[in-house]
Amino acid sequence: MLVMDLVCAALIAATAIALPLCANYVTTRLLILDDSGEALSQIFAMGGVMVLVLIAQAGATFFVDYQGHAMGARIEADVRRELFEHCQKLSFGFYDRSRVGQLMSRITNDTFALGEMFHHGPEDIAIGLLKFTGALTVLFFIDATLTGYIAILLPIAIVYALYFNRRMNKALALSREKIASVNERVEDALGGIRVVQSFANEGFELARFEAENRTFVESRKDGYRSETWFFVGMEVFVHLVTIIVIIAGAMRILAADMSVPDLLTFLLCVGVLVDPVNRLANIVRLWQEGSTGFTRVMEILEQAPHIVDAPQACPAPHFRGKITFDRVSFGYGDGRTVFSNLSLDIAPGEFVALVGPSGVGKSTLCALIPRFYEVESGGITIDGQDIRDFELASLRRQIGVVQQDTYLFSGTVAENLRYGRPNASDDEVVAAAQAANAHDFIMALPQGYDTDVGQRGVKLSGGQKQRLTIARAFLKDPAILIFDEATSALDNESERAVQMALQSLARGRTTLVIAHRLTTVRNADRILVLTEDGIVEEGRHDELMAADGYYARRQAVQASI
Repeated sequence: MLVMDLVCAALIAATAIALPLCANYVTTRLLILDDSGEALSQIFAMGGVMVLVLIAQAGATFFVDYQGHAMGARIEADVRRELFEHCQKLSFGFYDRSRVGQLMSRITNDTFALGEMFHHGPEDIAIGLLKFTGALTVLFFIDATLTGYIAILLPIAIVYALYFNRRMNKALALSREKIASVNERVEDALGGIRVVQSFANEGFELARFEAENRTFVESRKDGYRSETWFFVGMEVFVHLVTIIVIIAGAMRILAADMSVPDLLTFLLCVGVLVDPVNRLANIVRLWQEGSTGFTRVMEILEQAPHIVDAPQACPAPHFRGKITFDRVSFGYGDGRTVFSNLSLDIAPGEFVALVGPSGVGKSTLCALIPRFYEVESGGITIDGQDIRDFELASLRRQIGVVQQDTYLFSGTVAENLRYGRPNASDDEVVAAAQAANAHDFIMALPQGYDTDVGQRGVKLSGGQKQRLTIARAFLKDPAILIFDEATSALDNESERAVQMALQSLARGRTTLVIAHRLTTVRNADRILVLTEDGIVEEGRHDELMAADGYYARRQAVQASI
């Protein structure tokens, strides 16, 4: 497609040069018109040729405008897919320090600029160069002296263009950063609109948006100022050349060094030179936007995924569920160590509960098992084999995670549940919902399982969303279950129902439960009390109560509430 696009671009340039030459032939025939009518027939014949040239030019232009744009759209789509695919591979650590609004801007705005540059850039360069060199060649053969006057102005125009080119580049790069900040502000404010309105902080959010919006406007003004100087300079150059040709050409006609047909052809060729200048301006704009977008896209693509399959990684077999932490150390890279030489054994099918103060690493410990984060030292094994020896996808398929922050995708209830297993039957979907105590409220929705939940599940209550995420994990039917505060948003009645479902579904599979509400973990096979000093208590509920330590004190506090 690119080759055909460039061929048509060359045809556009050739026809643009051919038309002034045809005009020169016609005007020359006029000067020698005789009574025989021979010259008149030649003029009509040339008129037919010009119509054919025009048809060829129109066909080539149609191909370039239609198929060329389609090619650019496909390039844009390919780059966007590659960028999105790469973002899917980046670890949790990358998203911990990245802002969604900035990433959205790169996936949408910057890839669009790339598509435009990849499409228009080659064809505009081809058309511009061919028209420019072709027109100058014709001008040189018509009158070398007059062509020399035009050539003197070219270096001045080039220096002028390069200067404002650099200024446009800086302004455009800044503008891209500012519009990404605006996107981020919008995404943050509208995503949390319920919090904004509950605190009556609409004015505060508007002020913050206005601040970002003003900085964006200022950055665009700087860019438009440089762009205006650029276009004005190019326009002045074109008109200055036209004036020089008219004055100097008239003087050369008076001196009998040039004919009227040659001056007309000269002026038409100067008109052809206008298009390359305009295309140069467009190329400069596309280059600035595209190169800025390219740099921003490559900043993401060059982010190597921190967690990848090892060269010798193999598909994970069906897990029995024995998990071992062997002197594991981990920190988030900010100088704070979460674990240091932590060791822990979890038997296959064991129900283990993690309790302790907030911020001591309970969620982090569970996140290390599916390799959402990578250990700094030590190792984690499942059934005696290091988890780094397994392919990531096969490892995570056998681990079901219900996170503290519930997340539902836009779509129906059934579509969200099938996210756990896309090929699940309707009966399996219903069974998973019943196990999570979600079936009854789903059937009470307007369209039942076909009810749209809205973006992030905004049409459902917190407890309903939590039960759907639990059902989604149950439908996955993993060998290892991880529940991170999975019942935190449920009322007492729903919590009891989910606890019963959890106990039945935990049979035969390894289950880790993180809970602040200790009623959730009373029936656990083992309770681990995790503090900043590591695992400080371990045992069943009755044993820990008898030990009268942190767990017993926490139970007493919750019982008094």
